This record gives sequence, structure tokens and C-alpha cells, in this order.
Amino acid sequence: MVFSEVVDASDEVARTPGRLAKIARLAVLLGALAPDEIEPVVAILAGEPRQGRMGVGHAAISTASSGSASPGGKPLTINEVDAAFDTISRLSGAGSTRSRADTLGALFARASDPERDFLRRLLHGELRQGALEGVVLEAIARAASLPAAKVRRGAMMSGSLVAAARAALTGGATSLEAFGVQLMQPVRPMLADSADDVNQALEDIGEAAFEYKLDGARIQVHKSNDEVRLYSRTLNDVTSSAPEIVSLVRALPVREAIFDGEAIALAPGGAPRPFQVTMRRFGRKRGVAELQPDLPLTPFLFDCLFLDGASLIDEPQERRMGALRDLAAALAVPRVIRPSRAEAEAFVTGAIARGHEGVMAKALDAPYAAGRRGSAWLKIKQARSLDLVVLAAEWGHGRRRGYLSNLHVGARDPSTGAFVMLGKTFKGMTDAMLAWQTGHLQSLEIGRDAYTVFVRPELVVEIAFNDVQDSPIYPGGVALRFARVKRYRSDKTAADADTIDTVRLLAGYPSEG
Repeated sequence: MVFSEVVDASDEVARTPGRLAKIARLAVLLGALAPDEIEPVVAILAGEPRQGRMGVGHAAISTASSGSASPGGKPLTINEVDAAFDTISRLSGAGSTRSRADTLGALFARASDPERDFLRRLLHGELRQGALEGVVLEAIARAASLPAAKVRRGAMMSGSLVAAARAALTGGATSLEAFGVQLMQPVRPMLADSADDVNQALEDIGEAAFEYKLDGARIQVHKSNDEVRLYSRTLNDVTSSAPEIVSLVRALPVREAIFDGEAIALAPGGAPRPFQVTMRRFGRKRGVAELQPDLPLTPFLFDCLFLDGASLIDEPQERRMGALRDLAAALAVPRVIRPSRAEAEAFVTGAIARGHEGVMAKALDAPYAAGRRGSAWLKIKQARSLDLVVLAAEWGHGRRRGYLSNLHVGARDPSTGAFVMLGKTFKGMTDAMLAWQTGHLQSLEIGRDAYTVFVRPELVVEIAFNDVQDSPIYPGGVALRFARVKRYRSDKTAADADTIDTVRLLAGYPSEG
């Protein structure tokens, strides 16, 4: 299949408001794929190449996409794009930066203008086409003439939407049913939706358990006799990053088990350290415990998915909690089961007083299912916010075409008077906000390129976020996690914006000032 067919389908889906219409359009595309095209196309439609980020930075993408296009000859195919990504992802060592840029430049040179725009957004991680993973999953099910629940279960058991897609589209239900819970094969994690407060959570869930909402690193722990392996939220093996957790789990009185939980760095008094401090323990080589003896990790387990040869995935939450309590009570997250409304409110207050994000509310009768499954798990937490300055905005796509949508936001540097970019966000905006900011930001324009309008740093916006993390992309070395717009602050000037020192302190770093 030629690459332009994927680009055209993505663009059409972005312009289509109805979920069912999106699913139908993607199902047509998926049904026309050759077997070796399924995995790269499904990964792209879900928003990221199957090779991941590939070490390609903003500067390299900008340079490659600004070169002259000379498509000519045969059109690009899906397999050619995927092969170029493979080449880029394998490059390492001396000269790899140049080779990566050459490969990327050659790919962009062969692409048409719509393809170049698509590639740029894909590689930036900003492919907002309305084809979220849930929509792609349902499109796979329709193209394969299967219930979406079967595809969803296959993706959870295999740990991979693209693997489930290939199985569904080439082997049908029989191939999907071959996927099962296996030790040392991580399953895709169950995720939570949000609730405003305890009242909403109890109304949506009914009989529930409440437990601390920890802002740590999600871990899935597999134990087979003395072998213990840890997997991250993205299913990467992170065993070597947490030897102390391996030792604790190895000592549990169980032969085979799979647990779900969080790892978090605690201060001496037991308060949680910032998320970014915990994450310093991951991605490092074995021996980090000796290199950072003052930064031990503590596991808090909250689910049991497998026990001595039997899957507990389909068992109700209360049964799984009971198995965890019987096996590893000392490692279990603090929780209360079937609290009254007053008891639940007190539990939330206590969790926040101890420095945690908030609480999770979990339906006691719910099975374990990958992704966000309705209101089975709900998080109740207090979002933090900063007053930041808008530095630029990118033109939107799909239903936001014609509007300035993706905001570049920055914090004030008191030592220079300049502004330090912390990231981009297009979330949280109403239609009225989009319309207003499109006009107002153009009145502040100081320059533009094909995608972005750069503005005088005058407009203050309140940005809610979950935490602050390290960033090799942005000049301050930090970025906001899950940033979204709350409101514009017409009552504040840029001189009133929060400083980069404040942001760095939230990340657990000392102020540079």
C-alpha cells in the first residue's frame, strides 16, 4: 500500500466528528492491508511508529522537513517508510547523528507535501487525528469481523495492540485466543478515569475500595520461583533498576505470581518524593542501589493477576485484593474496603496529608481489563497549576483546522527576564477559547513558519499538570506532565508568571537562583 493512503485516511478521520464514522473509515483501510503492513500501519494510526521515538529530536525533524521536496518517481510505500524508521532506530555510536539525519532527509525528500506534514507530526508525537487507540482497536475488530472485546483481550494478553491486530486480521478469533497470561510476558495495564470527588466515585461505582493514589513508577512484577522480573507501564523490562524490590518479592511465600503496583522513592519520614526523583532510578544500569543508597525504592502492590498457574484476570477486584492481602500484606498499598461516605472522605484527607496525589476508587466486582474501562477504576486527586506565558501556538488539524491550537508555554527566568519553554499542550480548550486565542495570538505575532505563530510573551495562561519531569528537549531541562489549559489570566501580566525556579523545585531540584 502506498503511504498516501494512510495519510488520506488519517486526514479524513481527523475531519470526521462521529466515532462510528471514524471506525468505519479505518476499518476499510485496515481491511486492505497486506500482512506485513498491518503492524506499522496500526502503530502509526495509534499515534506512534512501532519503533518508538527513535532518538530523533525536534531540530533533526525541523531540518529534514524544511528541505526541498522532490517526490517524483514511484510513490512512497508503507514498507519503505517503516524500513526507514527501522534504519534510524538501529543507528548508534559515532556518526549515528549524521546517518540518522541523512536517512530522515532522504525520506522527507521523497514525500509529498501532505506526507511531509504527516511525518513531521508523527515524529513529533503530535499526530492528533482523532484515531485514539480505542478507535483503532474497534476498527481492527470491524475489519476482522470480530467482537471488540476479543481484540481488546488479545491486546492485553499479548501486551501489544499491533500484535493483536496482526493476529485478528490474519488468523481471526483462533489466533487471538492463543494469547494468554504467561509469566515473564507483561500484560497491558488497566488504567483509571477521573472523578471529581468521593460522591461522584461512589455514585459511579457503588461498592468500592479506596486506596492511596501514588505518583510513582508503575511496575508489573512477575515471580516464578526465585526468578523475579519487573516491567514498566510501557512493558519495558526494568528489573535491574530496582534490585531491592526484586529481593522483597523473591522472599514472598508464593511460587508463581504476577502483581500490579507502583514503585516510589520515599523521604526518611515516609513522605513521597516527587515523581521525577523516583524516575531517576529507572533507565540506569545495575548497581544503582549502591550508587544512590539515599534513594531506595519502596513497592506498593495493588493487584494480583496470576497465582500458581491460574489467571485471576477475570476474577472480581475483591477476589484479587484478597489474594494480594494473603500473599503480600506488608507490600500492599493502604486501602479501605466498602467505606461509608464519611470514611472515604477521611481516607482522601489522610492520603493528601501524607503527601500523596489523592486516592483511587475501584469497583469491587470489576475484572482486570487493559486501558480505561468505564468507571471500574476512578482517580480522585488535586491537580496542581502554574501561571505560564504563551510563547507560540501551532495551527490545529482536523476539527481544529484554521485555529491556533497547540500552545507553547514557558516559565519566567528571573535572572534574565526571558521565558523558558516547558512544553506544549492542546488539551482543555473549549471551542470559544480556541476562537478567542486564534484572534488574540495573531495580534501578538512576531513571526511565523508553516506550522507555528510566534508571539510576544505577554499572555498568561493557567496550566494544570500532574507533575514535572526531566526533558532533554526543552532548554530548562524540565517539562510538565499531562499539561492542560484551565483558563487565561487577564488579571496577570507576564511579570506575574511563575518562575523556572519554582518549576525546578517542584521537580525535586534545587533552585539555580
